[in-house]
Amino acid sequence: RMRLDQGPWTFQKLWRKTAKQVAWVAIGLWTGFTFVGYFTPIKTLGAEALTLGLGPWEWFWILFYGLATYGNAGYLREQVCKYMCPYARFQSAMFDRDTMIITYDATRGEPRGSRPRKANPKQLGLGHCIDCSLCVQVCPTGIDIRNGLQYECIGCAACIDVCNGVMDKMNYPRGLIRYSTQNGMSHGWTRAQMFKRVLRPRVLVYTAILAFIGAAFVGSLVLRSPFKVDVIRDRGALARIVEDGYVENVYRLQIMNALEQPERYRIGVSGLEGLRLASESQVEVEPAASRWVVVRVQLPPQHAEPLRGHTHPIEFRIDRLPQGGQTEHRVLERSTFLVPR
Repeated sequence: RMRLDQGPWTFQKLWRKTAKQVAWVAIGLWTGFTFVGYFTPIKTLGAEALTLGLGPWEWFWILFYGLATYGNAGYLREQVCKYMCPYARFQSAMFDRDTMIITYDATRGEPRGSRPRKANPKQLGLGHCIDCSLCVQVCPTGIDIRNGLQYECIGCAACIDVCNGVMDKMNYPRGLIRYSTQNGMSHGWTRAQMFKRVLRPRVLVYTAILAFIGAAFVGSLVLRSPFKVDVIRDRGALARIVEDGYVENVYRLQIMNALEQPERYRIGVSGLEGLRLASESQVEVEPAASRWVVVRVQLPPQHAEPLRGHTHPIEFRIDRLPQGGQTEHRVLERSTFLVPR
């Protein structure tokens, strides 16, 4: 690719670059399409895409993630790793001289220089590095690992693999570029000596933090609620007088079932004397789905009279009905009840 970029514009260069850009645009659009497929049923989304009948938000998010994928992976490429990815910044903040990194053994490799395969490097006054620059060519961020630790290094170890291949061809020992530590390189430590430095305070603290995060994550999964409820007042009718003088407020409850089987729920309300539910009190929700339920709450006129012109707190009680020996679970959600003047 580098040679192609430097060369003159020919038919081969034109069609190769055009084909590459078309392929990246297709990959980007497919990425956006599959992402939107998490929210719109994928079969419905596919039919809409074939007829160009997508909604405005579907168009926006498909094109947005398509452009992001194309820009990051197809156009910016290694610039993302160098300047946008936070990995290097975290790495520089967390590592020390005993951190295992990809290093170049300058003591063994220098002075570098080309030589015949059968030549003795000691007689030529050279190290084991033949200055082939293959380690630079295979690096996805284009750095020279022989210049020491650099923040652009993403730890892919491509330079290790290609250098070991060169060492094999030259009949030199492997490991001119290898995993090691800065202290290990400067003191000539063996791998066993470097591993003795693993259990140091920095590593123990990081391990404890990661263990705590992992335990908190597992605990949140184990203790998570089997369903969630959101209560929203009906904006179209905050309060109204219905038959027999009852004061009625209308709410919309979103019940989200987090389990893998259908569940039945019972809705109740409390907070004011005489408050009652005037709509269906039981509802069923499909597995891993949510359902909006319109709930009408009424207050008798004799109890509403002294409360006129004020908003009063109430509480919705949603119970998961036991099925097959399951334990009952309850969610309480607060709202307000408005009594008009």
